[in-house]
Amino acid sequence: MKFTKTKIEGVYVIDLEPRGDARGYFTRVFCKDELRKVGIKYEIAQVNRSFTVEKGTIRGLHYQRSPEQEDKIIQCVKGSIFDVALDLRKKSKTYGKWFGLELSEKNKRMLLIPKGCAHAFQTLVKNVAVEYFVSEYYSPNYESGIRWDDPAFKVAWPIKKPKLSDKDANWPLVTKTK
Repeated sequence: MKFTKTKIEGVYVIDLEPRGDARGYFTRVFCKDELRKVGIKYEIAQVNRSFTVEKGTIRGLHYQRSPEQEDKIIQCVKGSIFDVALDLRKKSKTYGKWFGLELSEKNKRMLLIPKGCAHAFQTLVKNVAVEYFVSEYYSPNYESGIRWDDPAFKVAWPIKKPKLSDKDANWPLVTKTK
């Protein structure tokens, strides 16, 4: 596993290192020791999977409020997505900044998103499966979100007319969450 810092404090791209032969490949997708070597303490509370049928669908921008904030490691296991981390930590040097990249079953990359950051992704193809390795249990009472098109952040979504759930389409703008 190779960890690369991004422009957002605490957000890392994780490149897997598959070892293959004629049968296929084997790769490690999670290792506490590897995370500790780069200074990251991480415990998995649950692993979730989403499946999205339509190309252009956005899920997010989601986060859990304190005291139930969660770290996430995101992996696209089928298809491809544009994955986004948005820094909502007011004391962070990168507050209000976002980082996005393509995650796919082919590039085998993952994104580690720390507590205090919102997360979203847009599907780039049909029939996409995404796995989330999260550090806390889902707490509906602490669930929150910011609208995908909030002008305060100007996330550059690759597909301009997304498909959204009613919930994601109606999250407030950040100016209304203060």
